[in-house]
Amino acid sequence: MIRHAKINDAPVIQQIINQYATKGQMLQISRNEIYEKIYEFIIWEDSEAIKGVCALHPTWSDTAEIRSLAVVEQYKRQKIGHSMVEYSLKRAKETGFKKVFALTYMQNFFENCGFKVTELDSLPKKIWTDCLKCPKYPDCDETAVIIDI
Repeated sequence: MIRHAKINDAPVIQQIINQYATKGQMLQISRNEIYEKIYEFIIWEDSEAIKGVCALHPTWSDTAEIRSLAVVEQYKRQKIGHSMVEYSLKRAKETGFKKVFALTYMQNFFENCGFKVTELDSLPKKIWTDCLKCPKYPDCDETAVIIDI
């Protein structure tokens, strides 16, 4: 089941995201960043536990970014990530966005969700403020993907 994150979810959100950050697969996130952006996060959970997290971040007047999409390792391949992307796209459309993009190492996953590869330079310049914090900047090795909704 997908729901909007609550402030007391922040420690679990951080733990799930940072499990990938320690492997260099995502950017590390602080608890403070989660608190500041709690309204952007959704949670996938069942009666057992939170199994996935995802954020939808506005970047420009018509564009939003799917970020911090992470599924607990043992629950991968159960369509949790896919359902969170579908939910985020629906939410983006309802909010009035026309495009949604992601920067990812999981190009095939996003292509299976309907995204197409695009050039980083085609994305709103506002994203570069986040890129400046990345230890890999300016040598980004992620793939930019985008979808019109």
